[in-house]
Amino acid sequence: MSGRMNGKVALVTGGGRGQGAAEAALLAREGASVLIGDVLVEDGEAHAEALRAEGLDARFRPLDVTDPTHWADAIEACRLWKGRLDILVNNAGIINRTTVASTALDAWKRVLDVNLTGAFLGIQAAVPLMTANGGGSIVNISSNSGFSGHYDPAYTASKWGLRGLTRSSALEFARAGIRVNAICPGLVVTGLNKDSPHLTPMIEMTPMRRSGAPEEIAELVLFLASDASGFITGEDIVIDGGFTAGAAYRRVAQETGIF
Repeated sequence: MSGRMNGKVALVTGGGRGQGAAEAALLAREGASVLIGDVLVEDGEAHAEALRAEGLDARFRPLDVTDPTHWADAIEACRLWKGRLDILVNNAGIINRTTVASTALDAWKRVLDVNLTGAFLGIQAAVPLMTANGGGSIVNISSNSGFSGHYDPAYTASKWGLRGLTRSSALEFARAGIRVNAICPGLVVTGLNKDSPHLTPMIEMTPMRRSGAPEEIAELVLFLASDASGFITGEDIVIDGGFTAGAAYRRVAQETGIF
């Protein structure tokens, strides 16, 4: 590893397993001190312990991203631990998989509370400490569903909303030296969805004919968190194997013999 994160402190939400765990691990392996936040206490503690066993600097703290008090405690933990916060990865998210007609109001609110309001609260909480140390990088994990419709309206609305929150925040905090960007992954297979029936048709529609790996998303997080992306802010970057670029047109081209 290059050590490009040496001396930096990162907070990764939903970092106990899956994509968030990969993001936390790569940042730590590149030299960052990483605070893993998650409601999955056993997973989070186990992941932090595994990283420490590699000789890396990682801790776990229970974090419900919908609770402002949890956010205040997590940011204070970073201040007491290292005196600073350089990177916030708003990775925590949930899905619902119901249509507009069948989505209950409490389910709608729950998805938006975690996926969108959670990131909003995190940005509010993190900015003062980042500003005190000269700036930082905030990476919001949106989705390529934030560019289209999806048979999960609450999830889709939350991911579209994250793109707007990202741009508004980037404008507001640029003069404080804080960059804010969004990553919009397509299909990424983790332990949570590896048996889902939608995987095969999604892969067949994806021009690269495969799903993404959590480690590939983590590499983009690392880039946006690092000084190498110092002139990038307010952007939403799609990483989906070409799906958003025109998966439907690719299917038409195949069926008509163009490809």
